[in-house]
Amino acid sequence: MTIINNARIPGYQGLQQLRIDSQGIIGAIVPMDRNNPQFPIPNSQFPIPNSQFSIIDIAGDWVSLGGVDLQINGGLGLAFTDLSSADSEKLGKICQYLWHQGIDAFLPTLVTTSIEKIQRSLSVLSDFVTSQRQAQPAAEILGVHLEGPFLNPQKRGAHPEEYLLPLTIDNVQEALGDYAQIVRVMTLAPELDSKGEVIPYLRSLGITVSLGHSLATAAQAEEAFKLGASMVTHAFNAMPGLHHREPGLLGAALTNPQVYCGMIADGKHVCPTMIQLLLRAGGYEQGIFLVSDALAPIGLPDGVYPWDSRQIEVKHGTARLPDGTLSGTTLPLLVGVENLVQWEICDVETAIALATEAPRQAIGLPGIGIGKLGRLLHWHWDEGTGKLTWQQL
Repeated sequence: MTIINNARIPGYQGLQQLRIDSQGIIGAIVPMDRNNPQFPIPNSQFPIPNSQFSIIDIAGDWVSLGGVDLQINGGLGLAFTDLSSADSEKLGKICQYLWHQGIDAFLPTLVTTSIEKIQRSLSVLSDFVTSQRQAQPAAEILGVHLEGPFLNPQKRGAHPEEYLLPLTIDNVQEALGDYAQIVRVMTLAPELDSKGEVIPYLRSLGITVSLGHSLATAAQAEEAFKLGASMVTHAFNAMPGLHHREPGLLGAALTNPQVYCGMIADGKHVCPTMIQLLLRAGGYEQGIFLVSDALAPIGLPDGVYPWDSRQIEVKHGTARLPDGTLSGTTLPLLVGVENLVQWEICDVETAIALATEAPRQAIGLPGIGIGKLGRLLHWHWDEGTGKLTWQQL
């Protein structure tokens, strides 16, 4: 058994004690006993056996679950849209790499490409999830985020126009093929579906619908939310900006308490001032969460790398096409947490929760609590330097 004393935990008031059993499961989270803060407090629900246990005192630092990245496009040079049956070992290494970046789980994201490549990647990921057993600690694949090909051509960003498709049930069925069960999230532009049929269909399959790469008006977005859409893909990016007479997709999302908004905090996709505005409109408890939107070169040095039939250049963690179009980042998810604190945009608790608790909420997973596997991160904020660092417990 492991006892963690004097921990601050997102969503909990005051200092807490965590009790973790030999299987790594959190057995209890209880307030510290002011009269006896160094030792566990026995109770009938979680009795302390007469056996050895280790005690870790983290002296008021923060403890959280690992990060969950709901939008990441590849790793270690391999784009998830380029997966083949020979890539199972490389996929396992990506999972291990992300684990060492503090990530508990993630959604491999398939950007717009041919139906043939979508099907091949879904097949590889499905086989990996059902059969792969990692010998080493590794981030878990929770399913797939299908970002396209049902996007508005005028807001496609770096997505290749030749593979975009009309948003119809027939085309969605063709894209999903026999692999609907592994698709956890689909990003689409709701204004492309004039009949309003696709979102209810996807929800009937258990797929979370996220709005993005879209020119949807506020009214169109509100209708999509009524039909079952519940998420927005990388807020501010690939959508109209907020306007005082037409709040658009993002404005509709921020005023809907049932909608979650992903956000990239690398300092390039969204200006820190606009991130601050977004968090004032709604913090992690109101549906904002961090994503990395990291591309295949994550884990590799800056340089020029292939990206579908094109190339991207990575400089200081930012990836662009040759024409300068922003295509993504190569910064891990938790760098966004560190950035938010460094930029003095939000407090430490909020920043941590945006990458650990909020993404879980967005797809219906439980956060830190009793019965949860205690794959924990220890966060330390140095008030003198204003820096936030983490390590795995």
